[in-house]
Amino acid sequence: MHHRRGLRRLLRNDALLARLEGDYRSAGLAPRRLALLEYAEKLTRTPGAMVTEDAQVLREVGFGDAEILAIAEVTAYYAYVNRIADGLGVAVEPWVEEAIRAEGG
Repeated sequence: MHHRRGLRRLLRNDALLARLEGDYRSAGLAPRRLALLEYAEKLTRTPGAMVTEDAQVLREVGFGDAEILAIAEVTAYYAYVNRIADGLGVAVEPWVEEAIRAEGG
């Protein structure tokens, strides 16, 4: 939930944020952003199913190899950090829940 707060701050568009939370595939994103999110979702949910063609899809919408590496690194890092926190039973800090309530989320 604390990622929502950061995304809201970056987007500055509550309507887009709501569409993204509902179903990013039908949120009206440009093909480049949609491809990025589809790649990140697949890497997160089914990392063993990733194939060379997944990176090729990103190249086809204009990402370079360095950008694809960064997308993979950020996606993998978030998965790693979340699994460490979950594995240790780390609780969400009270200020995060308070901020979410204050934003109406």
